[in-house]
Amino acid sequence: QVQLVESGGGLVQPGGSLRLACAASGRTFSIYAMGWFRQAPGQEREFVATISGSGRTISYADSVKGRFAISRDNAKNAVYLQMNSLKPEDTAVYYCAADRSFFLSGSSPAYWGQGTQVTVSS
Repeated sequence: QVQLVESGGGLVQPGGSLRLACAASGRTFSIYAMGWFRQAPGQEREFVATISGSGRTISYADSVKGRFAISRDNAKNAVYLQMNSLKPEDTAVYYCAADRSFFLSGSSPAYWGQGTQVTVSS
């Protein structure tokens, strides 16, 4: 069982930056692929990024490539999402997710956090 807790959401102006963090429970954190999804009001959940257990394999949604960066610290059981050049269309609840297998868009990871709100507005 893996428990995930996100933090770092908030209100930011367009063009600004935010760093989301996800803290995971458990002593086998490094075997899990970790990632982020987001869901805006009235829209379906959308894949954002994922990183393998070793950190060597990373994948991003086209909509965030070049602006977002996912990373992990296995010693701290944490995964991060650095979000730069934020746009109003990035506004959503961001969810941390984990699974034993690497996951991409269309996947449904086994474990989810409760979500953190990101609002991009002037």
